[in-house]
Amino acid sequence: MRIRTTAFAILLFLLPLSSLAEDAAGIPPEEVAAEQPAAPSRIQQLLSYATSLTGTSYKFGGKSPETGFDCSGYVRYVFKQVGGLSLPHNALAISKVGQKISTAELRPGDLVFFNTLRRSISHVGIYLGNNRFVHASSTRSGMVEVSDLRDSYWTKTFNGARRLNPFGAIGEAGSE
Repeated sequence: MRIRTTAFAILLFLLPLSSLAEDAAGIPPEEVAAEQPAAPSRIQQLLSYATSLTGTSYKFGGKSPETGFDCSGYVRYVFKQVGGLSLPHNALAISKVGQKISTAELRPGDLVFFNTLRRSISHVGIYLGNNRFVHASSTRSGMVEVSDLRDSYWTKTFNGARRLNPFGAIGEAGSE
């Protein structure tokens, strides 16, 4: 009986506090929470950061926005900054990390690989969705840019895709 009395007293004490929270802003606390925009997913953060670097200059062997990027330096930098993932600085070596996927399975955040120098893998970019990817291009524009996989050059040189999972839960990447 004493436990019930204590619980009832606590409830009576807390009830006015919840109405104070509502009165202070004029909106019930649960509605305030519902009105807050959802935090962007980690994949969205990765894509946003990756595209924020468009226009950064190309530099062979480059690995920072200050000095410029090559393709693997760019991908490595983005995944390290947003996902904390350490990747090798070489497109061929990066192509051996993660899970191999088909073109039909591509999702935003996946890596796309190309044979641009008559080697099996010599170029890498980050897939954005809708047949678009972002990459550090040496000969096309000399900078980080967004390109279309359906462009005849990229279609002709496409050589596979991989899925990395820098954020832990596999479901998060798939929920995009």
